[in-house]
Amino acid sequence: MIHLDYILIISAVMMFAGIFGFLTRRSTLAILLSIELMLNATDINFAVFNRMLYPEGYEGYFFALFSIAISAAESAIAIAIMINIYRMLKNISVDELQKMKW
Repeated sequence: MIHLDYILIISAVMMFAGIFGFLTRRSTLAILLSIELMLNATDINFAVFNRMLYPEGYEGYFFALFSIAISAAESAIAIAIMINIYRMLKNISVDELQKMKW
């Protein structure tokens, strides 16, 4: 059996990797992947804390499932926005998005 501390360490590494990728990348697709990595780290935390605090309950798993559904919807909307940006600018770099402001 894997100790829950190890899973929390993996989740923390995933969260910091997502934060680092969000702050350093210039491509909107890389930023989206970084956000998804952070959301997956929170899903792992939901499951681990549910197992630690309420071993017989399923609330943490339901929160993780709900968060995964929201992440899928967020990804679909973000990809649609990226497709529109690419059609207008022929580039998906964050630096070029100044042209789309009002």
